[in-house]
Amino acid sequence: MNLIAFFLDEFFNFNLFWLTPIHAAIVITFFIRLISVRRPVGVAFAWLLIVILLPLLGVALYVLIGERPVGRSLMLKIDRMSKDYVAITGNMRQRFREDRKLLPLEGRALSLLAESKNGSPAIAGNHIELFTNSLEILQKFIDAINGAKKSLHLEFYIWALGGDADRVGEALIAAAQRGVACRVLLDSLGSKDWLKSKWPARFRNSGIQVTEALPIQIGRFQFRRADIRLHRKIFVIDGAVAWTGSMNMVDPRTFKQDSGVGEWVDALVRIEGPVVSQFDLTFLFDWSVATTSVTKFNDPDPEITTRAGGALAQEFASGPVYRDDILYQVLLSAIMDAREELTITTPYFGPDDGLIQAMMAAANRGVKVTLIVPKLNDSTLVAWSSRSIYSDLLSAGVNIAEFRGGLLHTKSMLIDKRIAIFGSVNFDQRSLRLNFEISLIVYNEDFCAKLEVLVDSYLKQSDFVDAQAWANQPRWRTLLENAAHLASPLL
Repeated sequence: MNLIAFFLDEFFNFNLFWLTPIHAAIVITFFIRLISVRRPVGVAFAWLLIVILLPLLGVALYVLIGERPVGRSLMLKIDRMSKDYVAITGNMRQRFREDRKLLPLEGRALSLLAESKNGSPAIAGNHIELFTNSLEILQKFIDAINGAKKSLHLEFYIWALGGDADRVGEALIAAAQRGVACRVLLDSLGSKDWLKSKWPARFRNSGIQVTEALPIQIGRFQFRRADIRLHRKIFVIDGAVAWTGSMNMVDPRTFKQDSGVGEWVDALVRIEGPVVSQFDLTFLFDWSVATTSVTKFNDPDPEITTRAGGALAQEFASGPVYRDDILYQVLLSAIMDAREELTITTPYFGPDDGLIQAMMAAANRGVKVTLIVPKLNDSTLVAWSSRSIYSDLLSAGVNIAEFRGGLLHTKSMLIDKRIAIFGSVNFDQRSLRLNFEISLIVYNEDFCAKLEVLVDSYLKQSDFVDAQAWANQPRWRTLLENAAHLASPLL
């Protein structure tokens, strides 16, 4: 009886400790806040559990990364400038309305969804090349800069120091000195080392305009979430040629060599044709929003170049402010529309239950679904969390290939060999909900065939996960991965 009394006493002491008036007030206030913003159920319960267990730390973390505010002043600026942006995209949709008739039947619904909420329409007459060698791409950048006549617009999440990325910088300085208008827009966090280096001063002294997007300001976390990032990769030359894809302005021989995952493996597309204007428009809008001296979106409409090829394509921009959640809807729709094959490549795999169920449903209805991810990942928590999903996917017949040739950084989706989504988007919550992202949707079988060749080259360097072997993995590993998955809504 004494032992029972001891445990009862400890139990009530424990609960009295946690249910003090202050703690109860924090939890109740926080719960009311969660209800007021209507977060997804899994995310809400994850945050509630953290605040119950660690009230002060939990509330502090929620203030930092719990919601998706970009700050009142920035939001007002975006709203103000969006009026001109909406007018331009509206005119563009009207001008190219006839091009919709060229869309394949299976791509019409996806295209209309992608252009909803003031997005860009599908445009015919584009020439699209796929490049997969990072050093060749950097040399192409240098050659394009050396040949530029009017303008160079660069927007990247990361500009890393060293290697051929520095050669790109030298070429830009030379271009500015001969009179080319150069603008460089870089994410504050992703490019923090470059922004702290000598390069920004050198650029500005040569006449290059440099803007730091979404700067992290101590003391303003309560007003603007710190981890909302500009994750886009856009390079536009003279308004006539655009590059986009997964690759940042980095030399893979020097970038993150201490991460233990090998060289980063990327791909970019080079685009000529009318769709280039859409990428330039996105850059100009981002530039105007991020540059404090710009108060009005007064850039002229991007010049729409003549048709240069036979590819039908549309630029697809997304972000946590305007066009909210459109990216999630497009990816979900693409998975649900697949009829024969669906191949996804992504370095970071952390979808929510809706996307997981859509992938499983596709496999269960006979679609050949293949997921390609890196075997080694620079984010251990993301790797553990993603592997917790393997069992469900494997049981539905999804093929999972782990790439062993480095950190596979290419982000792509190939649907029935007829439609491709290619760009900066990771298949995770950060890209889907938080980051400003950019993609190119291509409705062209020739391009899809080239992307399929690239995907096949990745598969040849990959190990397929065996469902039986995975089911027999040690119990401790399963528990570790499942525990990591509890944090997935917060990653």
